[in-house]
Amino acid sequence: MNEFIESMVEKAKKTPQRVCFPEAYSVDILKTAEEVLRTGIGTPVLVGSKADTEKLASENGVAASGFEYFDITDAEFVDAFAEDYIAKNEEKRKKPTVKRLTGDPVRCAMFLLNMGYVDCVAAGKEYSTGDVIMEAMQGVGLVEGVESPSSLGIADIPGFDGPQGQMLGLADCAVTAQPDAGALAGIAISSADTARTLLGWEPRVAMLAFSTTGSAEHETIDVVREAVERVHKLRPEILCDGEFQLDSAIIPQVAAHKVRRESEVAGRANILIFPNLHAGNIGVKLIQIFGHANAYGPVLQGFAKPVCDFSRSAPVDEMLGNVAMLVIRAAAAR
Repeated sequence: MNEFIESMVEKAKKTPQRVCFPEAYSVDILKTAEEVLRTGIGTPVLVGSKADTEKLASENGVAASGFEYFDITDAEFVDAFAEDYIAKNEEKRKKPTVKRLTGDPVRCAMFLLNMGYVDCVAAGKEYSTGDVIMEAMQGVGLVEGVESPSSLGIADIPGFDGPQGQMLGLADCAVTAQPDAGALAGIAISSADTARTLLGWEPRVAMLAFSTTGSAEHETIDVVREAVERVHKLRPEILCDGEFQLDSAIIPQVAAHKVRRESEVAGRANILIFPNLHAGNIGVKLIQIFGHANAYGPVLQGFAKPVCDFSRSAPVDEMLGNVAMLVIRAAAAR
């Protein structure tokens, strides 16, 4: 476990949460749930058959003592849950509707999250990112003022010296392919909120383009400029500026030369917002390959309640780091 993940785990231990894992039949998920208990960052709630899950855990040397379950394979349990839910909630749903919402593991996890039975959902080891996002959109929805989900990557870049030392926030690098001005503004807002909650940063958000404050003209640059204006209107307390080329955003000497107006962000940005997913994906891989950077996350953001999406190839220690970040955000949301 590296230093960054250790710091997230230590922070999460202060406010443990109930973490729902809908992929109970994945050995790596069970190992991650075991680590969640061992580190004290939360209580795992697994969606699936308790008997089958405990059998799989035993076969793979996983200590499942302490896991909780929502057994969607147990008809009597689901029926009793539906009756209890309907009796306790003012928003009346018919029993078949409740049973449908709990019939699929990921959909069930989002339903449990929306209704407060769990504090957050961690998925994506077996389900695709698209499936996780679709169920989260339907199950918990988006934060007010945010038009689409997005992701924030956290990069640790050797040799970089910015407001947060070697660290930079990067968005969106995984979700929204071609955001319009409204979606781009939402990505900036979500990223600022995530960085503040998760890392304790005072966000300085730079909206990137191939132009710096009017040095070029193009319809795609107009989208970036409009997004900046929307952020200022929706969340005036967020320090957000642009459009900036990358060097103008993070190098003070370049900003002093290129940005001929007052800016609290130019040359001092700690969060970079890419204009589209092409730029974000390429940018992250460039700093990883040539800059030997470690990239953490991506942290799925923009939803009304905390959800994380694992990379299917992620090892257990990386997944634990993602859950720790999820727990920190869930505690802040409460």
